[in-house]
Amino acid sequence: MIAEETLIENLKRKDTQAKAFEVLINTYKERLYWHIRRIVIDHDDTDDVLQNTFIKVFRNIDNFKGDSKLYSWMYRIATNEALSFLKIKSKKLGVSNDELQERLANNLQADVYFEGDEIQLRLQKAIALLPEKQKLVFNMKYFEELKYNEISEILETSVGGLKASYHLAVKKIEASLKEE
Repeated sequence: MIAEETLIENLKRKDTQAKAFEVLINTYKERLYWHIRRIVIDHDDTDDVLQNTFIKVFRNIDNFKGDSKLYSWMYRIATNEALSFLKIKSKKLGVSNDELQERLANNLQADVYFEGDEIQLRLQKAIALLPEKQKLVFNMKYFEELKYNEISEILETSVGGLKASYHLAVKKIEASLKEE
């Protein structure tokens, strides 16, 4: 694995940029795919958002200051791209963001790329119906096993607020799973 500083340098230099970008994609595409997938739920939409994320990273790498880790910066871009995508999609469909989330959650069972059993399906539906911030925090903490300080960098919010959001999300998910 190439050192992050070297990768960033290579991404910013025209003569090494193409190879460095290939390394970047191969290093982060799976993690970013699943991060985005947990937000937009649909596989095809996830591919579109992932592609847009890498395009934005490529176009804006010169603006990366190194104040955070490279993956935190990319996660922030991916998160913003996914949330923007959902806003646009809900507008196109003429539904609220909450209604869109409910539709996407209900379509999980028909998704050929969803490989979970019944409990996984119920969990994903419960997560999909959480408020946006709680959903993001829960997914990053539970599935991606990120630390609160990493999530704080990505979402640009306080650790205390994240802990409260995670706690609320867990309580809502538990209640939802007990209902069914």
